[in-house]
Order: sequence, then structure tokens, then C-alpha cells
Amino acid sequence: APDFRSIARFRKRHLSALGHLFVQALALCQAAGMVKLGRVALDGTKLRANASRRKAMSYARMSEKEKILAQEVSELLAEAEAIDKAEDAKYGKDRRGDELPEELRRRETRLAAIREAKQALEDEARERAEAAAEAKAQDQGEDADTVAERVAQAGEKAVPKPKAQRNFTDPESRIMKTSDGAFHQCYNAQAVVDAEHQVIVAADVNDCAADVGNLIPMTEQTIDNTGHAPTQLLADAGYSSEDNLAQA
Repeated sequence: APDFRSIARFRKRHLSALGHLFVQALALCQAAGMVKLGRVALDGTKLRANASRRKAMSYARMSEKEKILAQEVSELLAEAEAIDKAEDAKYGKDRRGDELPEELRRRETRLAAIREAKQALEDEARERAEAAAEAKAQDQGEDADTVAERVAQAGEKAVPKPKAQRNFTDPESRIMKTSDGAFHQCYNAQAVVDAEHQVIVAADVNDCAADVGNLIPMTEQTIDNTGHAPTQLLADAGYSSEDNLAQA
């Protein structure tokens, strides 16, 4: 059987073709009369990421750890400078003598990873704030210049929540509560299924633990994939909100 690298390379090589495969298969099911769209059901499930939640760190902890590591790196650099004359004895005659000590290398690598993750959280917070500010300004009927100004101001003020987390192994995954009652690094998989023959008519995977934001996008994807709107859509209370009910 092929290993995960072979599968990943295959997926990457044929990504464009695979992207259309689901819709093509769905079209065949429609042609065979297996998709009626009289009643469809939407539900989600948490898919475990190949990452431990112990490898995640909150923004507040990142800020704290960044300062500690930066200080430790500075101290190790000073120590390395102080013992520069003893490098031959310390590293051996077969080494150049300018290699970083392992302890320093480890801390610098860790510091770089934390700074990268911290920056990613800051970028995400800024993007969310800018999108919210743009939507609010447009709803208020503001002109383009005012909208741009509001967006810029929101982006400058945006700061991640202290508990916002990012995983170093799989940065796109998020901590979610699973059916066993525990919390794991996961993705939220969504599917819309036609009740007639249990044919999947829409599917998606995202990094938001809550289902409520998926009702409208999954309904729209169903329409895009099939060319028709379902007569009735079934979903549990996790998808219920005032906005969803208003748009349904």
C-alpha cells in the first residue's frame, strides 16, 4: 500500500482534477435519479488532526515564553562569546569552531517557531477585525474612503485574545470538543446528504468548532453542486441562530 507521502504527492499532482471529481460523481447520481433534493440533512463531525493539543500554545503564553527564550538566547550568546578562546577544546579539532552550541540552537529554533506562531495569530486577528469593520461600515452606508479608514483603524487595534491558540505541529487545526467529551486538535467536517438514496450532495472541512456558521454556506454549496435548492433541510440545534433562521 502507498505511504502517506505517495498519497500526498498524488493529491498535489492531480489537485485540479480531483477538485471536479466530486461534482462529476454527483452529476452521475442526479442523472440516475438518485438525488431528489426533496429532503436533505446537514450534520458535522470532528476529525482528529495528526497533532497533539500539548503542542499548542496560547497567545498569552507565547508572549511570556518569547521574552524568556529571548533572554536565554542572549545569555547563551554572551556565554559563547566568553568561551570563544576555548572553542577548539569544546568542539573538537574537526569542527570549525563557529557552530552554535546545541542548547543555543534549540532555544533559537523554539524562539523562531513561537514568533512565527504569534505573528500568525496576530495576522488572523487583524484580518477578522478588518473584515468585521468593513461589513459594519458597508451596512451603515459609508462611502469607500470611510470604509477603508475604518478597516485600517480596526486592523491597527486588533490584538489576539489571550487564550487564542495555535498548534506547532498542525497550525491549521483547532482544539475542539469531541464525542468522547475530551478536547483534541481537530477539524470540523460537514456534509449534506440527500435523504432518498443517502447521496452526499455537499461537503466541506473547516477549522471552526461551532456548526452554526455552516448552515448557509453548505446550503449554497448544495445549490451550486446540484443546480437546485432542496425543498427541506434538516439540521440539529447547533445550526440554529437568528441570522440563519432569517436567511433560511
